[in-house]
Amino acid sequence: MKRLSQAFSTDRAALITFVTAGDPSVEDTPAILDALVEGGADIIELGMPFTDPMADGPAIQAANIRSLSGGTKTADVLNIAKEFREHHPNVPLILMGYSNPMTIRGPLWFADACAANGVDGVICVDIPVEEDDSLGDALRAKDIAVVRLATPTTDSKRLPQILNNASGFLYYVSVAGITGLQQAAQTSIEEAVKRLKSGTDLPVAVGFGVRTPEQAANIARVADGVVVGSAIVELIKKYGKDAPTPVKDYVTSLASAIAGAR
Repeated sequence: MKRLSQAFSTDRAALITFVTAGDPSVEDTPAILDALVEGGADIIELGMPFTDPMADGPAIQAANIRSLSGGTKTADVLNIAKEFREHHPNVPLILMGYSNPMTIRGPLWFADACAANGVDGVICVDIPVEEDDSLGDALRAKDIAVVRLATPTTDSKRLPQILNNASGFLYYVSVAGITGLQQAAQTSIEEAVKRLKSGTDLPVAVGFGVRTPEQAANIARVADGVVVGSAIVELIKKYGKDAPTPVKDYVTSLASAIAGAR
């Protein structure tokens, strides 16, 4: 988890970017990941395509369908992670997705595969904290961060349970809904980040609905990280295999805004 801890600077918020593995194809994904890094992303979330991405909005749902329609397998995702680690030894890589692809071969298999292919952390959207032992213990044994999610409905009783055995950072889902369709008011984000940081020393990253450099900068003034996904995925849909250049340009605009936010 050393790479993750080093990605969060005291001087500025980290830019965390998400794309779906295998979109527009397995062969094209590495160049898009390179573009994210070249544009200034500090941490990469690589989505594992799944048939029922319940937390995701239309853009990422469509990306999952495109990826699976192209035949993307878990082995492909892991190979993409391995190639990324070879090209970017210092940039943290998080696998994000749902429990079925992560646990179908058993948690030990998945944790071993993550460690062998240079994965720094895992976000599993649909494993509640009460079922942490179905995956979390195996990941922690391999020094892989178990990144947890908090939402606007996470109250003071629930938060300590979420934070128990969490690592890497805390991902604050700023809207009570799916990705990409709406953004929370800045005042509610500021209040939530303050409340969350009072309960943990983990960095707090804010995502869901962040699209513009201005939005990213506003969040970067109060949070430790800014997560952007759907807007990047939409560029990939628009440009396909030619997406690396527009993706890089867009990420550069976000990184510049975040760098000047404080």
